[in-house]
Amino acid sequence: MTVYLVGAGPGDPGLLTRRGAELLARAEVVVYDRLAHPALLDLAAPEAERVDVGKAPGDVTLDQEGINALLVDRGRTGRTVVRLKGGDPFVFGRGGEEAEALAAAGIAFEVVPGVTSAIAAPAYGGIPVTHRGLATHFTVVTGHEDPAKGTTDTDWESLARVGGTLVILMGAGNLPEIARRLIAGGRSPDTPVAAVRWGTRPEQATVRATLATIAAAGVAAPSAIVVGAVAGLDLAWFEARPLFGRTVVVTRAREQASALRSRLEELGAAVIELPTIAIEPIDFELPPLDRYAWLVFTSPNGVDAFFTRGLAARGLDARALGHLRIAAIGPGTAAALTERGLRADVVPERFVAESLLEAFPAPGAPGERILLARAEQAREVLPEGLTDRGHVVDVLDVYRTVPARPLAADLTVVREGLVDALTFTSSSTVTNFCDLVGPLSEPAPLVVSIGPITTRTAGERGLHVDVEAEPHTIDALVEAVRAALTGPRP
Repeated sequence: MTVYLVGAGPGDPGLLTRRGAELLARAEVVVYDRLAHPALLDLAAPEAERVDVGKAPGDVTLDQEGINALLVDRGRTGRTVVRLKGGDPFVFGRGGEEAEALAAAGIAFEVVPGVTSAIAAPAYGGIPVTHRGLATHFTVVTGHEDPAKGTTDTDWESLARVGGTLVILMGAGNLPEIARRLIAGGRSPDTPVAAVRWGTRPEQATVRATLATIAAAGVAAPSAIVVGAVAGLDLAWFEARPLFGRTVVVTRAREQASALRSRLEELGAAVIELPTIAIEPIDFELPPLDRYAWLVFTSPNGVDAFFTRGLAARGLDARALGHLRIAAIGPGTAAALTERGLRADVVPERFVAESLLEAFPAPGAPGERILLARAEQAREVLPEGLTDRGHVVDVLDVYRTVPARPLAADLTVVREGLVDALTFTSSSTVTNFCDLVGPLSEPAPLVVSIGPITTRTAGERGLHVDVEAEPHTIDALVEAVRAALTGPRP
């Protein structure tokens, strides 16, 4: 098999190439270090082996020779191996050394380029590395050479005379000496300098100074350091987003969290996925559909389970529902039906069972039958209410929610109060969160609920809800978080 040296990009998971994502999905072994965003590991299969090789300054988890040997060892197993490297593998990523080791061992390899932080970090810091009238060229150089050489190959004095934009990677530790030598080489002490730390990630921070003052500015690794007139531009966009610097917890099941997470991240939030529930399929017997006049769904999960484990498993598709009228509890459920080529006949204005009950038409005939596809152990409001109105209701449990096991590190962050907001999208997320986390530290983070049933459950568990989304949708939940975190606390 092949070892793939994949550029993970500068930090933002959205900057991973399509080829990189495809290979991660196929990977049986993923070798990664601290510069690869943790979210990228979620693209690999749960059963894939994950090997952390560190790479933090001063970290001796595994030196480069050890990493080379590890790649050769895993490559010889015949499994698909992805070496996930920050930025681009061949731009100060030591990918060349890893490729040489693989070639010497006779192991096939492929290099997948990544977006380099030399360009991306300045861009996210609002700094173009070239700009007509300010810089017609740029130079990229490492500020941390091989210490075993004993001498430097970098002629900083000559680089000072080249002009244009100078981008220095891995130079935070040597920055005082670099600045001194650039000034000695003729660069003005007043030359603008900007250091973008953790560029493209939610924790990004930009330090601005001059060559004369940058040594005292406290620049820390990992930083992309920009020297030149363009560093004086302040075209901030990433750090200007409304939720930048805020941490929001998403408690939905992992397979459902992506839409909520992406919308919060678009607003600049750092998102912690703390899945308190998992969706578990259950086996069910699909009853004869011709006995029913209505089919009712109370969640997108119910739609997915009904179609995949109900219809498709029996060789059926949407045509089997042609005689039925369909009701959905809300727009998310209706959208899941639309994806299957179906339009809901009834969607209530408020997206709770009580409102669906109010919107439901009276029976067209005595004993009109309804098939209600829902989660196991759901509330009985809907079946009991429809029965009271003269319908005959058959409940079909098509999935269940079970407690999930979030990462211990994420639980610790929440317990210690290092987050700004918690979001809850169902009663089960509240119940399992409280069981997992226990009492919140003071001051408690903002608590945002998707609707009244979730809010009521939170109250029963002693969790005060600050904001309830209106209407009860994911979009409204995101807007509630934005409004609450950018304005006075409710």
